[in-house]
Amino acid sequence: MNEELDFESLRTGAGIFEVLSKAKALERAGKTILHFEIGQPDFPTPTHVKEAAKQALDDNFTGYVAAAGVLELRQAIQNEIESTRGFRPTVEQILVTPGANPGIYFTLRAIVSHHTDEVIYSDPSFPTYGAVLNYLGCKKKPIPLKEENKFRLDPDDIESTITKNTKVVIINSPMNPTGSVMEQDEINRVAELAEEHDFYLLTDEIYSKMTYDQKFYSPSIRDQTKERTIILDGFSKAYNMTGWRLGYAIAPERIMDRMGLLISTTVSCVTSFIQKAGISALTGPQTDLHANMQAFRKRRDAIVKGLNKIPGFSCLTPQGAFYAFPNIRKTGMSSKELADFLLNNSGVACLPGTIFGANGEGYLRFSYATDVTTIQQAISQIKEALV
Repeated sequence: MNEELDFESLRTGAGIFEVLSKAKALERAGKTILHFEIGQPDFPTPTHVKEAAKQALDDNFTGYVAAAGVLELRQAIQNEIESTRGFRPTVEQILVTPGANPGIYFTLRAIVSHHTDEVIYSDPSFPTYGAVLNYLGCKKKPIPLKEENKFRLDPDDIESTITKNTKVVIINSPMNPTGSVMEQDEINRVAELAEEHDFYLLTDEIYSKMTYDQKFYSPSIRDQTKERTIILDGFSKAYNMTGWRLGYAIAPERIMDRMGLLISTTVSCVTSFIQKAGISALTGPQTDLHANMQAFRKRRDAIVKGLNKIPGFSCLTPQGAFYAFPNIRKTGMSSKELADFLLNNSGVACLPGTIFGANGEGYLRFSYATDVTTIQQAISQIKEALV
């Protein structure tokens, strides 16, 4: 029975794909659906990245590799971190993972060991955080995000939530689902709190290359991931490689040793030839990334402008990632009621804010990983359905 309850707790992280399944079912029934529910860039993987994988296959680079990852990829990650965060981790601190999402589980499993251990994170937040914490049986300490603070996690709120049992604080900036980006002084203060209260700081930086008007800052510069900071990053979002399943973690060596054991006993290693593609992504031309971010900026501006013209909607301008998180309280419907209504009556698939936590009530999430024409069409259909 306990095993059933443990696995049932993982359902809190599956809501996104459940909405996608409903949308796909409507499409099979003949209905046209405009997709804003899934966080997947619609741009193709860069050509040089695909060519690197093809070449690896032609070279028969298809066997087992080190559980921690191909050395050349870990060295490329060293260079990447030195270039973007300002310090150079050792290769022993780097673990290549099958996507950044599993890295959340591997990291928390390596740190949290008792039901009294407390983990602080934001509400709303990426659903995997809460699902993994449910499964591990530790104590969750979600902090409500405030729209008046532009959905940035407030270090004062973190400080007031810390107890002697606080083991980990999770931050995600730029963040999913709100698109908020924490400011440098906020990031620095969270890192200071980690030192003062001796907890681990898990910083999910999967959208680190995807900012607009604010600069990305990482708390890892303070201890250079040698003491208590763990970075999670990957290739899915910035390099349009969602299906490749390639990510990485950087952590203190004592934590990395445990995470490496989890990788080797669960997946043996990340697919060898895909790691060659990761090397090409980091070391090759970044022109596709820059062009895509210019396109995302236009999409962001289009969807925010459109959402703010819908009666009952109000939407802040996101500073990172590719998500809009409008307030829909004035429509008089709950988040789930409105998301279901829009799917069935306007043919627009989006996510209720409650998928990301109880404090997401009153909001919807739109992934604007689609072209401006589709965004404008969706706005028009939503307006028409709500008349």
